[in-house]
Amino acid sequence: MSLLAWIILGLIAGFLASKIVNNTGQGAILDIVLGIVGAVIGGWLFTTFGMAGLTGFNLYSVFVSMVGAVVLLVVYHAVSRGAH
Repeated sequence: MSLLAWIILGLIAGFLASKIVNNTGQGAILDIVLGIVGAVIGGWLFTTFGMAGLTGFNLYSVFVSMVGAVVLLVVYHAVSRGAH
């Protein structure tokens, strides 16, 4: 995938994941980063469990990225609450 496709996929997945976890977006830049890192985490998780990882710019890849971003956000919130 091209860099532009990764950015668009990251923005969509990061925004959806942040809406699922805490009902607000994190901001455009953070949503993109969250979605791209989520894509890596989601791809790794899905291949670990025997499913296909990212398959290109399609709904399945958005879903995989969103799952990874949700996992990332849940872990982040758990760690940040524990730090207080």
